[in-house]
Amino acid sequence: MKLTVKEIADALQISLVGNSEAVVTSVEFDSRLIQEGSLFVPLAGARDGHEFIGQAIAKGAVATLWSNDLSEAPTDIAVLPVTDTTQAFQQLAVYYQQKVAPKLAAITGSNGKTTTKDMTESVLAQKFRTYKTQGNYNNDLGMPYTILHMPIDTEMLILEMGMDHAGEISFLSKLAKPDAAAITLIGEAHIEHLGSRAGIAAAKMEIVDGLKEDGLLIIPGDEPLLQPLFADLTQQLATFGLSEGTIRGEILNETKEETTFMIDGNEYRIPVLGGYNVKNALIAYGFGRYFGLTTEQIATGLAEFKLTKNRTEWLKASNGADILSDVYNANPTAMGLVLDSFGQLDLPGRRLAVLADMLELGPDSKAMHRQMADHLSNNYDIVYLYGEEMSALHDAVSSKVYYFEPNQKEDLIAQIKADLLPTDSIVLKGSNGMGLAEVVAKL
Repeated sequence: MKLTVKEIADALQISLVGNSEAVVTSVEFDSRLIQEGSLFVPLAGARDGHEFIGQAIAKGAVATLWSNDLSEAPTDIAVLPVTDTTQAFQQLAVYYQQKVAPKLAAITGSNGKTTTKDMTESVLAQKFRTYKTQGNYNNDLGMPYTILHMPIDTEMLILEMGMDHAGEISFLSKLAKPDAAAITLIGEAHIEHLGSRAGIAAAKMEIVDGLKEDGLLIIPGDEPLLQPLFADLTQQLATFGLSEGTIRGEILNETKEETTFMIDGNEYRIPVLGGYNVKNALIAYGFGRYFGLTTEQIATGLAEFKLTKNRTEWLKASNGADILSDVYNANPTAMGLVLDSFGQLDLPGRRLAVLADMLELGPDSKAMHRQMADHLSNNYDIVYLYGEEMSALHDAVSSKVYYFEPNQKEDLIAQIKADLLPTDSIVLKGSNGMGLAEVVAKL
């Protein structure tokens, strides 16, 4: 990024105070991340961001947005007076995106957003200079932050769009105006706020609200809840699936390290396990074809993609056992898919599972946790359940099972360490708020 303060003031249609020639090279709303040349964005939070202006200046900020009394503003850096710093931050992101003018692919869904984003970026990088959402910066603050951090020479921007309430995806889509968009799947994540899977489907479908008129929407072909929602769609539509869809994949072989599959007679490989990851790859394939890549370029991108940390990550325990860590987030659909794939792998020793609470599932949470028994069957030798909601699964599991309450994490770790053999394989899955990453680290 390289914007003069005057250019920013013009973009925001405001009058600046101070040095109009100052050059901004980054934008930050966390004063701890400020560098020489940063624009500081003081947001309202647990504490008013304006309180941290001194720290921002000390670390090298050259300008700041400012919505407090102007008489309290600093005098040693440029000040951009605005009514609402959040709105100004978002407005600046729109301006910068228009200035860079990349093509844009947007991804939402109840599960698989980040993996699909990683695959899509790897595919599109075979032809374009790409930039993607970093980490989980996918909300009304994170997405503008991503846009403002893309390099000036970016040709293709891949944005992840997250939500937990209706209307949020619509806002993000209208802000970004994607050329192409995809919905990975409709699960149960945030059902507590949206009431039903139908409500979730409607919220995810909001991604078309900003989709360009000649744009492409890619959706799962086996999701009936989406079908009535695209009846009036004027943009292009592609569907994907393993048994139906305009983009159809056929799994050829699956191991713990990779999955091979076929699309239209061509073989592809992804360095992760799971049919659900093949579905994510079908979306990346769809984006690739839409943006003009060859099948060879798509195949290379899929084979070489790197998964974001904590998403289906194979690790080694200190005693040599294999660990499949998938502890960033969880909902019933995602947990069931991981358990099914892990349960079908050809593994040398025993199969163990550590399952923690899936959060924000609403009044049917206990029933949804209990349903995980269908995905455990006789393929698992030992199951460890952790958290208040997981108590509902205890009596439904046929394997040897241990249950630990939320305050018994150290006991959970001690029991796993006592049981785990060097020849075992163990999968860990749960919502990020349950802190299973700590369990993985201790193993």
